[in-house]
Amino acid sequence: MKRIEIIANRSIQDDMFDAFKKADIVKHYTLIPIVLGVGNSGPRMGDHIWPEENFSLTIYCDETESEQIKLVISELKAFFTSEGIKLFELSL
Repeated sequence: MKRIEIIANRSIQDDMFDAFKKADIVKHYTLIPIVLGVGNSGPRMGDHIWPEENFSLTIYCDETESEQIKLVISELKAFFTSEGIKLFELSL
């Protein structure tokens, strides 16, 4: 069993879910729609100075789905090179 947490710019959220749907993965998840903070891609504070926001997605899945998720995320990162997409994985 794996726990995957994805934190990404809200601008790619629809593209990410479309890619998951196309790959027939990530049918169960927890979405935190607005996440503020500062990472390697810069501040995302949702204000007039740093207007962008992130979202957080938590998924519990098996090893096979985990590998598929990581593949989809790597493809999204290659396409959206400046949007900030981070994936963290823990073994349970």
